[in-house]
Amino acid sequence: MTRNGKDNMTRLSEAARGVYVIAITPFTDNGALDLEGCDRMVDFYLEAGATGLTVLGMMGEAPKLTSEESGIVVNRILKRVAGRVPVVVGVSSPGFAQMRALTLQVMEDGAAGVMIAPPGSLRTDDQIVAYYGQAAEAIGDVPFVLQDFPLATGVQMSVPVISRIVADNPTCVCLKHEDWPGLAKITALRKAGTLDRRISILCGNGGVFLPEEMDRGADGAMTGFAYPEMMVHVVDGHARGDMERARDLFDAYLPLARFEQQPGLGLAIRKYTLYKRGIIDAPALRKPGAALDPLTRAEVDMLIARLEKRLKELN
Repeated sequence: MTRNGKDNMTRLSEAARGVYVIAITPFTDNGALDLEGCDRMVDFYLEAGATGLTVLGMMGEAPKLTSEESGIVVNRILKRVAGRVPVVVGVSSPGFAQMRALTLQVMEDGAAGVMIAPPGSLRTDDQIVAYYGQAAEAIGDVPFVLQDFPLATGVQMSVPVISRIVADNPTCVCLKHEDWPGLAKITALRKAGTLDRRISILCGNGGVFLPEEMDRGADGAMTGFAYPEMMVHVVDGHARGDMERARDLFDAYLPLARFEQQPGLGLAIRKYTLYKRGIIDAPALRKPGAALDPLTRAEVDMLIARLEKRLKELN
């Protein structure tokens, strides 16, 4: 679909599949935006085989950016992507006015869709369903990803609630599944008759359950492990019917993926790993943010070295 003549990128749809990498936001050591680092990051993700990018997600430190900075980051990434893959933008906000304004801006700039997480104030099923109805109304005909991440949001969305949201809102085209444990939820959602239409399911949690999630009916990943090529191997292996090879590669990456999943430290570990890989110039988080102590950095270095050794053995 053409948006005001800017591009011909197809909007996000129920057919979304593959690996949508959750992009970090690069900062300099003093906390300023590193826009050149954004360019290198985009190039790295695409070279690794990403089929899409998600910007301003929870692991993109979106709440730490000003409204102006959010627009600058999204515009820079979209220009670097140049229509090669779809870009989804997180627009979660306490108020619908801000959500609508950011949505209109990023879609004008060339985004394929947006992602919306529920606010922690929602307590009942009816409140959750009503919230997404109001959010969908606020953003108009823009396709959106329903983010189900109770560990971070504190909002529990059952299968019947997700089914109601999908039925009520045709623009809900994708579920970012990040419940834990959540494999049974994927199975239930893929059971005939649960949803009134098939939507895309892309999974998070750093990819640590990705082989099982693919076997349960997921369409891919939407997460930001510092080695996105691992997720590409698993998704491609599933598509080829060669999960044995995919699992061998997954097992090699798993110790580092597990280490990165530590609550409170995960993003710092991810950024440090990307720094060690030469993707960004500084592993800085914008304050407030966790910093790795020397021992933790040494543990990441050791895990990277063991991963590289194991990959040589497999190849």
